[in-house]
Amino acid sequence: MAGTDHSDHPLPSLDDSTAPVVILVAPQLGQNIGAAARAMLNCGLTELRLVRPRDGWPNPEARMLAAGADEVLDRARVFPSTSEATADLTRVFATTARRRDLNKPVLTPEEAAAEMRELARAQGARCGLLFGPERTGLDTDDVVAADVILHIPMNPAYSSLNLGQAVLITAYAWWVEGLCTPGRRLPDRGDPPARRTAVQALLRHLDQELDAADFWKSRSKRPAMWRTLQTFLLRGSPTQAEVSLLHGVVTALSGRRLDGRPRGAPRTRGLGKELETLGKRAPTRPAARGRQGKPRP
Repeated sequence: MAGTDHSDHPLPSLDDSTAPVVILVAPQLGQNIGAAARAMLNCGLTELRLVRPRDGWPNPEARMLAAGADEVLDRARVFPSTSEATADLTRVFATTARRRDLNKPVLTPEEAAAEMRELARAQGARCGLLFGPERTGLDTDDVVAADVILHIPMNPAYSSLNLGQAVLITAYAWWVEGLCTPGRRLPDRGDPPARRTAVQALLRHLDQELDAADFWKSRSKRPAMWRTLQTFLLRGSPTQAEVSLLHGVVTALSGRRLDGRPRGAPRTRGLGKELETLGKRAPTRPAARGRQGKPRP
């Protein structure tokens, strides 16, 4: 359906800080990036981020399918990694069609849209919509690092969507949610939600201390165990104060090493020296005596 009525519906402001960001991870075709940009502007979304686009950026083929959404393409930014592309966001929704063995919330586009709108209203949170490559979708590490799995329910016998279609469905749900009265309301918390940079710093801190404490005894099981820990910590949508508190908890717990001494205390000089010192300080036992009180030979 072509045509846009600019008279009654002007284009949205490009500095809308409450609208979600669209992040395309390793997109393969410029045409698909253009189709995603067109879908975004249809629904009032204007901030596009690209992670390692296969054919580089800018890509002239993207404008062929953008159909006039050039302002979205002109403002698109490129990032070397998903973590850097999401660092300033509060909540990330990972779109995936495959079943994942992860204990994460799974929402439909409509449910995700309601949550994003309410997070923006109550906490000023900025959210992101994460999409994977056209052929393979998001890898497991990217899904683990997200807060929520966004699943688009389609015909189970044929659920294939191209990138532009997936972006349009999720963006349209966000747009329509803005036309309705929100149902679920989150409490207005004085403490702002933690940004991804703060949460990632906490995860790095925890990983370093677990490594120093020799927690990862089985290297083969480490990736799965670490994903479980990430999923657990990200599930609660921590605030900045909660992240700072957890930093303090990790620091306090890691203050006691294998010798049981607090951080900053003098180190032990080794087991041999310790036993030698204790031996010198131990009192001499009196010689055993017989029945007549005489020392035994």
